[in-house]
Amino acid sequence: MSPVYEWALDEWEYFVPHNMVNECPWTSTTLMLLGALVVARLAFKTLYVLAQTFVLPGTSLKKFGATKGSWAVVTGASDGIGREFSLQLAAAGFNILLVARNRDSLATLAEEIGTKYGPSVNAKVQLIDFSMNHEAAYQSLAAVCAPLDIGVLVNNVGRSHEMPTDYVDTTQSEIDDILAINIHATLRMTSMVLPGMINRKRGLILNMGSFAGSVPSPMLATYSGSKAFLSTYSSALAAEAKPHNVLVEHINAFYVVSKMSKLRKPSPLVPLPNNYVRSVLSKVGLACGAAFSDRPGTCTPFWSHALADYAMTLVGWKVLFIGYTHGVHRTIRKRALRKKERDAKKQ
Repeated sequence: MSPVYEWALDEWEYFVPHNMVNECPWTSTTLMLLGALVVARLAFKTLYVLAQTFVLPGTSLKKFGATKGSWAVVTGASDGIGREFSLQLAAAGFNILLVARNRDSLATLAEEIGTKYGPSVNAKVQLIDFSMNHEAAYQSLAAVCAPLDIGVLVNNVGRSHEMPTDYVDTTQSEIDDILAINIHATLRMTSMVLPGMINRKRGLILNMGSFAGSVPSPMLATYSGSKAFLSTYSSALAAEAKPHNVLVEHINAFYVVSKMSKLRKPSPLVPLPNNYVRSVLSKVGLACGAAFSDRPGTCTPFWSHALADYAMTLVGWKVLFIGYTHGVHRTIRKRALRKKERDAKKQ
């Protein structure tokens, strides 16, 4: 027997006497049962997440009025994820109210919906610049929404920082725009639509969130805080709305190819908008990767985002992710500043 092995055996017997198992069989049995329960619990949670993400279907959109003359309201509908929500909800049989500030983009999208789905689907356009926070514009939008049977509201409009920046160096105008668009617009839109949903006893509200809301993101402090607000707000609102048969979900998204993310090439972790929206609408009512994350009302539907979210929940060491994110944002800022310098020299 090697000296190392003899030393280890002596140390073990110091803490657990050799005859303890025989003298106290209940102790070893209890420890074995506890270990088995921990392993079984982890296995159950993992299988549950995988089943929701890859196997189980979400709630049918027909429950919210699809093909029955109901409307879906989509904010930030002019491009990217918002445009895809509009097209796919129209394909599901909803009339669509397109809400954004770009007149030409919305008009083109409304025409495309009309061409594809004919007289069975109507598309209306409502212009509003959410960053301006004008009461008259909100009143006008409320007047358009009031007579509509709205089955779905997608609070998609959002804004991030021009580039990662320390809070002390962030301009007040950028801070104000992020808060007006990411928070105030969602609150006002929900206030317009939710009472009608409660009266009709059906409805779906999707609040577009971000991983930056669950992992504090240095150099995107205002954006990260606004998305954390949406997560908590959605959880609270979901509990209030559930007795009225209205489903409120906070959609936890990682990067998607879009103007806001400034990513143009898709990858397993960065889906195209059409694939991402398809995952959201096919998993309504399922938490997927956000299951067991202590964020009730949150859904992480896209498969790679779901696996990442669940893995982060298992690790649970948030400081580690904050540090990693900080390093990534420092690198992104350096690249963005170099690009600005190159662009300035070309002018």
